[in-house]
Amino acid sequence: MGRRTQKTNNSIKKIIIVLIVAILILGIMFLVKYLTNNNGESQNDLIGILQDKNEEVKKLQIVDEESKSRPYAVMINNNHAAWPQCGIQDAYLVYEIISEGGITRMMALYKDQDTAKIGSIRSARHYFIDYAEENDAIFVHWGGSPQAYSRINTGIDSIDGIALEGSVFFRDKTLDRDYEHTGFTSMENVREYAESKGFTRDTNKDLLLNYSVDEIDLSTFADAESAQEVNIEYSDYHTTSYEYDEQNKVYKRSMSGKANIDLETGEQYTAKNIIVYSVSNYTINDGEDKGRQELNNIGSGSGYYITNGYAVPITWEKTSHSGQTVYKHADGTEITVNDGNTFIQIYPKTGDLTIIPSVEEVTTNSNNVVQ
Repeated sequence: MGRRTQKTNNSIKKIIIVLIVAILILGIMFLVKYLTNNNGESQNDLIGILQDKNEEVKKLQIVDEESKSRPYAVMINNNHAAWPQCGIQDAYLVYEIISEGGITRMMALYKDQDTAKIGSIRSARHYFIDYAEENDAIFVHWGGSPQAYSRINTGIDSIDGIALEGSVFFRDKTLDRDYEHTGFTSMENVREYAESKGFTRDTNKDLLLNYSVDEIDLSTFADAESAQEVNIEYSDYHTTSYEYDEQNKVYKRSMSGKANIDLETGEQYTAKNIIVYSVSNYTINDGEDKGRQELNNIGSGSGYYITNGYAVPITWEKTSHSGQTVYKHADGTEITVNDGNTFIQIYPKTGDLTIIPSVEEVTTNSNNVVQ
C-alpha cells in the first residue's frame, strides 16, 4: 500500500509538471500572437507605437503644432477707461505696443480656440499689421487709422467691426464705461465670417516661436539674471509690470499699478514667457494732429527673454513688414521658449525697463560679495 501510494503521488507530480509546462508553452504562444497583430506588425513596431503614445502625453499644450489653421489677431483696447479686458488668457501670443497719447494697445493671437468673449476691441494701427502678417493671421479690429486702412487695402484678410456691428461684433451695454469701450467678438463669430468670405483657412508659415515640451531652466545659462519682477514703462501714462509666481511658475500681470484681470472670470492674467525690447517711435505728421505714431521696427536690436524667474539677454531682427521677427541668444542660436503663453512687450526707446531680482538672489549675491 505504501509503494502504491508513493507511485500515485509521483504520477500526480508528473501530471502537474506536464500541465505547468503546457501552460507555459501556451502562454508563450499567446504572447507571440499578442505581439504580432493581424497586419503582421512586428514586436518592434508595436513597441514603437507604445513609445509614440507615451510621447503624445508630453505634446505641446499652448498650441497644436500639427494644426495648419491660421490664427486670428485681435486688436485689444488698452485705454485705462476700458479695463478690465476679456478673453486674453486664451491667446497663445500677445503683443503690446505704444499708441498715441502714451496709451498702449494689445494684439492677441488665437489659434484653434473657442473663446466666447474677447475685447474690448479697438481700432487698428498700421504697425500692428506687421505682427499680424508675421504670424499669417486674420486681422480683427474695429475701425482704424488712415495708415492702417492703407495697409489693409493691399490685400490683408481683415474683419472690421465698423461694418459688422450687430453680427460678428456685439456691444456689452451692461458695462459702466463709455460706449466706444463696449465692443466685443467671439472666436466662433470671426471664424464663421472668415469661412463665409473664403479667407484662406490654412497657413504655410511656421509658428513664430520655437517651443519646448520640457521645462527650460534659464538659471543654467551663463548670462542669466534673476527676474522676480519686471517693470516696463511705456510712458508717463502707462506701465506694464509682471511679478513671478514661483508656485505656479508664471508671471502675474499688472498695468499702471493695477492687477490686469479678466472681465468675466475676475482672475489676473498670467504669462509663461515674456519677450521685451525697445524700438524708436515718432509722431506722424499726417495733417490730422491726432498724435498717431510710426514705429521703427524694421531692423535689429537687443532685449530679454524671461521665464521661470530668470531673464537672459537676446537679440531680435525683423527684415521686412511681413517677415517673421527672429529672436536669438547671445551665441547666435534661436531661442526656444517654454510651453505656455507669451507676451511680447515692445516699448519705446524713451521708456524704461527694470528687472528686479528675487530677495534670495540679492542675499546670495551680497553674501558672495562679502566673502
